[in-house]
Order: sequence, then C-alpha cells, then structure tokens
Amino acid sequence: MPSTTIHAARQPLVSVVTPVYNTEKYLAECIESVLAQSYDNWEYIIINNCSNDRSLEIAQRYAAQDSRITIHNNTEFLTQMQNWNHAMRQVSPESCYCKVVHADDWLFPDCITQMVALAEQHPTVGIVGSYRLDETEVNLDGLPYPSSCVSGRDICRLVMKNSLYIFGSPTSLLIRSDLIRQREKFYNEAYLHADMEVCFELLQDVDFGFVHQVLTYTRRHNESSTTIIHRFLTKRLGGIQMLKKYGPIYLGSDEYETLLQYKLKNYYKFLARCVFEMQSREFWDYHKKELQAIGLPLNRTMLLKECLLHAGNVVETMRTIKKGFSRKNRKQAVPATKSLSSIAGEQSATVFVENK
Repeated sequence: MPSTTIHAARQPLVSVVTPVYNTEKYLAECIESVLAQSYDNWEYIIINNCSNDRSLEIAQRYAAQDSRITIHNNTEFLTQMQNWNHAMRQVSPESCYCKVVHADDWLFPDCITQMVALAEQHPTVGIVGSYRLDETEVNLDGLPYPSSCVSGRDICRLVMKNSLYIFGSPTSLLIRSDLIRQREKFYNEAYLHADMEVCFELLQDVDFGFVHQVLTYTRRHNESSTTIIHRFLTKRLGGIQMLKKYGPIYLGSDEYETLLQYKLKNYYKFLARCVFEMQSREFWDYHKKELQAIGLPLNRTMLLKECLLHAGNVVETMRTIKKGFSRKNRKQAVPATKSLSSIAGEQSATVFVENK
C-alpha cells in the first residue's frame, strides 16, 4: 500500500470538477463530500449548464462559504459531452491532478488523499482508479491485490479480452492534469461512451494505478433512463466500436479477429431478442447508422439466423412449460407460441426492408 501521508505544504493542487444540469436533488451531498475530503489543496470548479432548478442557487451558497469553490455559469446550453469538455477546460494551469465528481455522485473522505498518494508514488501513472460503491454494490474489481501500478497497455488488453470492468465513470478516476491540457477536447463529443474511450486513448502511453479501497459512490436513478445509452441499449455496440478502434493497438491480429467475431455473435443474439421485444424504429435506425459508420453494416442474414434460433428457443421453452398444463390449458396456450413466432417474422421483415 502507498503511504497516504502527504504534508499539507507539499500537497499537489487537485482540480475537482463537477458539471451540473438540474441536479438540485443531489448537488448539496456532492459538494459536501468534496468539502469533507481529508486532502486540503484543491480547487473546486462547478459548471452550471443553464439549469432551470435550484442547482445554481445551491452551488452559490457553498461558494460563498469556501473561496476554493468557483462557479462557471454557462450563457448557452451545451450538450452533455460539450459541457464535460467545457468543464475540463476550466482546470487551473497549476493543477497537477483532476478529480471529476458528477453532481449526482460523491466521494468518500479519503478519496483524493489515497489517489494522489498512489500517483505521487508512481510517476508513470496517468490514471488512478479504485473500487466504488455503485448504489448498493461494490464493483470495479478484478485486479488482484496489491496491483497498484499496471502497464496501461496491459490493463487495456485485460479490459478487452476478459471484459474487465475497471474504469467505471469519470467520478471513479483521478487523471493527471497535463494529460487533459494536451488535448483540445478531452472527450470525443461524437461518441456516447467517450469516458471509456479516453482511457483507451491515454493508456497507450501511461500506466494505470489502482487503490484497493472503496473511494467513490455512483448513483443510479430514474432520470438516467432517458439518455440515448439506455433508450437504445448501446453497451454491446459500444464494445464493438471500441474494439474496432483500439483492438489493433492492444491485441495481436489473431486475438483481434477472434474477439471481434465473438462480440458480433453476441451482439446479433442481442438484436434478435430486440426483434421479439418490438424495439422502436429509432432504435433500429440508430444501430444501423452506427454499424455503417464503423464499416460493419447490419448483416441481415446473421440477424435472421439469430431470430430463428431465438424463436426456436422460445418455442421449446413454451413446450416444456405446457407439459405441466392440463389438456384444457394446453389448448389455450398454443396461440401464445404462434404469436411469438409471428412477432419475430414481422419485426425482422421490417428491419430487413428498412435496411435496403
């Protein structure tokens, strides 16, 4: 374990950054978690993105009490990723580290102390992570103790090959500020999963540090279900997009091709289930457009094959269930099986026709 004792006079400046949009319900708890840090040398930059609730008022109340808090009040509304980049541009030129904490999340009291101590002990580390409390579940695990400093390339290989979930969200990480200043736009505004993408980008040249303690908290709430990520279920597609871009960098050619085919197989199984779930036209338009953009246009043959396999599994499940029914109930259950097959045929036909 790295020593966590950093004399106050030698504490590097840490920029804590919080983008804010209509988060009055959680913002006070977020700000108070920063004020409660055992680390003292920080600046706190709060970016209000034209909130129409009491978020600005709450932030101003705390700023009046602590001179280390600065508020930037946007004059025009920015998209989420644009605002994240705008927030990163406010980091002080004197800042050594940046700690993002989203307005609906918070930090445990020793978060900055522990992360900075590890980064100071390992100058090659550019990004530091830790375990987190994700609502009621501790995650971002998988690195064996005491893996406190790991090659950036090795950690990216593990993430790709073993589906290691280690980066989390921006709240989960500490980043060296010089890495932020080197990029005109820290996050790729054209990509929904830009927070993960930037890790793959940076870790080509720096190492990854990890503190084996729970240091951050991520909140899940109903408001997040309205985002594109949740509406269009982009997780699997995002994994393929990431693999297409960074697989050739971190993997051998055979490893890359094998993993790509594996991910595509699972993705088309997922799309087949979406056919049965009657996903919207917008859902299919989004997935077709994004697949086209990475040079993997929707494969109608593969989708039809997975639809038929899925329909067969559904029918077999229904037959198994019906074995326990009485003869009378069995007759009533048959149309349900037929309707499932019909749904698959109608939906897949719609997807195929619209793809022409």
